[in-house]
Amino acid sequence: MPLLIKEDLMKEKLHSESQEDYLEAIYIVNQRNGYCRSVDLAEQLGYSKASVSVAISKMKAESLITVGHAGVLELTSEGEKIARYTLKKHELIKKLLCGIGVEEQQADVEACKIEHIISEETFQKLTEAADNCAL
Repeated sequence: MPLLIKEDLMKEKLHSESQEDYLEAIYIVNQRNGYCRSVDLAEQLGYSKASVSVAISKMKAESLITVGHAGVLELTSEGEKIARYTLKKHELIKKLLCGIGVEEQQADVEACKIEHIISEETFQKLTEAADNCAL
């Protein structure tokens, strides 16, 4: 089987890395504050309000989020599913990297990159491995 290059992997994905990051951030801010507005999302991600506004429009069009009263961003069931899964991958990868001695901040940065390209099969194998060892 030929190796897949990053572009091939991205074609197979239904949602972009950017969307996964936005959805994950909305989920995290909602967990922390009980709500998430576009300004909160911009602050969480360190993006401009204009960039966040464009992303929100795209995610609304794809039925991943809704915008409620007072501009509160709410994940749809599909959006929440993606957010929770992305966060689960992030947390596991970060835990594994820290477990092998990578400094926490560096592990967090690298987990954010890896979470988007890791296959379902590899993620499942890492989950099984983590369950079988004490990290």
